[in-house]
Amino acid sequence: MPAYLLLLVAVLSRVLPHAGWLNFTAVGGALLYFGARRPWREMLAPLAVLIATDYYLTVYAYHYSFRWQGYATTWAWYLMAMALGQILLRSRTTFVRVAAGALLGPTSFFVVSNYATWVSGFAYPYPRTLGGLGACYVAALPFYRNDLLSTAIVAGVAFGVPVLVRRRNAAPAQAALAGK
Repeated sequence: MPAYLLLLVAVLSRVLPHAGWLNFTAVGGALLYFGARRPWREMLAPLAVLIATDYYLTVYAYHYSFRWQGYATTWAWYLMAMALGQILLRSRTTFVRVAAGALLGPTSFFVVSNYATWVSGFAYPYPRTLGGLGACYVAALPFYRNDLLSTAIVAGVAFGVPVLVRRRNAAPAQAALAGK
């Protein structure tokens, strides 16, 4: 249930107005958590919800025509982020693994999505040169920074709070067992 609630937070973090935050959403952390805590067979639910959110934002919030080709890379990344959570955090969840997921998730999205933007010329026609590719990545740096930060915060809270609660509840139990 927490994975689905975090997915709801991710959708709300995209839909609710938050101008100036430049991609500060709960999507990356929520997908890592979902992948780590839910089985493979449930991975289509968050994908469908996020696809519907992309459609809603494009058509109703931004008033653009919807072209699925412009989102194929993003949708593939949604699956990759859940797979990263499944592979990296399913069997063992440690601080280092969560930090690696919080770094690898946004970094992979930054690299793949900006390369796809450059190649397609769909939304932003960068020249098909090395300089054009560099300009595409430089223009996306503020979004990358906030994606890293938001993913680290969401993943840290999602994976860290249960650990803190268990430790807090374990201390009185251990004291009772020790006879104190």
